[in-house]
Amino acid sequence: MATETELNSLIGSRICHDLISPLGAIGNGVELLAMTGAEQTPEITLISESVDNANARIRYFRIAFGAASASSNIGNAELRCILDDLFKTTNRIKVDWRVPGDIPRAEAKLVFLIILCLESALPWGGRVMVTRTDDRWNLMGMAERLKIDEALWEVVANPQYDTAMNASEVQFALVQPAARVIGRRVTTMLKDSAISVSF
Repeated sequence: MATETELNSLIGSRICHDLISPLGAIGNGVELLAMTGAEQTPEITLISESVDNANARIRYFRIAFGAASASSNIGNAELRCILDDLFKTTNRIKVDWRVPGDIPRAEAKLVFLIILCLESALPWGGRVMVTRTDDRWNLMGMAERLKIDEALWEVVANPQYDTAMNASEVQFALVQPAARVIGRRVTTMLKDSAISVSF
């Protein structure tokens, strides 16, 4: 019988899987309109951009919130493509991915959850740098101005800590379960202009 954590991940995978097809159909419809010579109106442009954004989010969420087999890897090119597609729609945040090669999907899941946590601390823009040295991951969110909710970051670093949170903050609660799956301990360091998360 699957654990509660595994069931939640399977639910995430199922939702993302079921949404990809209708979004793809909308995107194909927009492309067909363009091929027929239909005028590229602001409305068509808005639909096309919205579908692209939704597809990018679902591909990202499928990794962050979906099931991650311990034996499967995810390619570097796919990771970079997902990150580029998600963050290209805004100039607010830049993700600097400095990890070469393919990585285990379970590690990618944890990294993507942490990026979401860092994104919430960068509402006015900033940069997220992702590195790995000797199998040790480090993610750093940097900006001139950060929004730090210390209680939420305590949830990331301390498996025993609990605090109330809303749906937009669920990634903070999922970091520890994802870390346990791969046998990692997450540490954080909060500064005025940077947040560092390692595992």
